[in-house]
Amino acid sequence: MTKRFFITGANSGFGFAIAKAAVAQGHSVIGAVRSDAALSHVRAELPAVQPVRLDVTDFDNIPNVIAQAEDDFGPIDVLINNAGYGHEGVLEESPLDELRRQFEVNVFGATAVAKAFLPRFRERRVGFIVNITSMGGMITMPGIAYYCGSKFALQGISEVMRAEMAPFGVHVTAVCPGSFRTDWAGRSMVRTDRSISDYDAVFEPIRQARLEKSGKQLGDPAKLADAVLTLIRDQNPPAQLLLGSDAYQLVSDKLNRMQGDIEKWKHLTVSTDG
Repeated sequence: MTKRFFITGANSGFGFAIAKAAVAQGHSVIGAVRSDAALSHVRAELPAVQPVRLDVTDFDNIPNVIAQAEDDFGPIDVLINNAGYGHEGVLEESPLDELRRQFEVNVFGATAVAKAFLPRFRERRVGFIVNITSMGGMITMPGIAYYCGSKFALQGISEVMRAEMAPFGVHVTAVCPGSFRTDWAGRSMVRTDRSISDYDAVFEPIRQARLEKSGKQLGDPAKLADAVLTLIRDQNPPAQLLLGSDAYQLVSDKLNRMQGDIEKWKHLTVSTDG
């Protein structure tokens, strides 16, 4: 059964891959992009996609864009909430303005787009919201505190959204990719300038490894797109879907460590009961 998709950040990365795969499977796709250049790129590379201009940080305008899209193309069945970017920088070195911008796009933008769909999906008693988070919404590493913070936030919001929308037949899944061959670690990443040498030993090897690995990651965006299309056909989808063997391993390792800490400190945890 074909569906109508609304995909944010459809001009590159996961958004582009999912749009391409959805069209190939006969679905209708509305691709939301931020700039005229991105609009032209989608028209040239994916002529079957209906591109629309949408800046996810233009919060007041988001409902208007989505209302116009449904007026022009018909009811939307699936939201792929993909627009976002990465920030790399040691926490002490990174200005708070960069944290604010990271959250404006990755958290406030994604939430604002989802909120514009909630009344439509709720009233129609059908719909599927896929929030693209990251394994960085479940694990952390030095140098991406702002990014991880934003993805942890979206992860939590997605879980609550899922619980609130379930009575209305609306599905919500957070898709948590590991490392994939996208521009996330390349041109799309904002990097804070280094300024404190004390952090060189812990951070510089991580930064260098990320740069060297960019474009050579194990994850294939086309296979992620196929996995997302499989997900949206399921009538009992998970709250989170990890994608990538690295995401599976790293998140599993963290959960095991967490369980170990919970048990180790159980005596102190339960000591606070009255």
